Amino acid sequence: MSLFKVIIYDCDGVLIDSREANTAFYNRILDRFGLAPLTPGQLAAVQVLTATAAIDYLFQGHPERQRAQAYQRHVDNEPFLPLLRLEPHIRGVLVRLRRSHFTAIATNRGKSLALVLERLGLAGLFDLTVSSYDVLHPKPHPECLRKILEHFHTGPGQALYIGDSSLDQEVAARAGVPFAAYKNPGLTAPYYLADHRELLDIL
Repeated sequence: MSLFKVIIYDCDGVLIDSREANTAFYNRILDRFGLAPLTPGQLAAVQVLTATAAIDYLFQGHPERQRAQAYQRHVDNEPFLPLLRLEPHIRGVLVRLRRSHFTAIATNRGKSLALVLERLGLAGLFDLTVSSYDVLHPKPHPECLRKILEHFHTGPGQALYIGDSSLDQEVAARAGVPFAAYKNPGLTAPYYLADHRELLDIL
């Protein structure tokens, strides 16, 4: 286990509980174009997508899709930040990790990532963040994880990626990076975390 040099986190569902905030964000856009609010199934889908892919999904076949894309790029994220919640114990675990490991984020969240980390007190706890704005191909393409590995001059086996969705499981497999499933025992992974503190036992 000491071979792990870099611990990489997904953002939504792993570092933060963003379901309420994302619901409000996308409902704002849907309402703007006269569409019904998100269903539970739609929320589950958009949680792991980039904002662009989420709008494509929500507005598939809709004549206003391109206008909705332009609108979402300019929606102010600030009003939705109070709806975000840190996952339990994550800040303390990150503080301890940084004594011995590099820490990074690989996420499909885009322009709001820096704002979210700053508002929730996580901004200084990562050596590198890679959002959907930093890659040509978002997850499940492995570009985000490969970019992190290259930055730290490390091999796939020396990193651990923590995620909560099948998309995270797929991107880890495609990059050859060991995967830890967070709060999702239905995923296939060598490690399972019900609480962030359990990572310290694994390491």
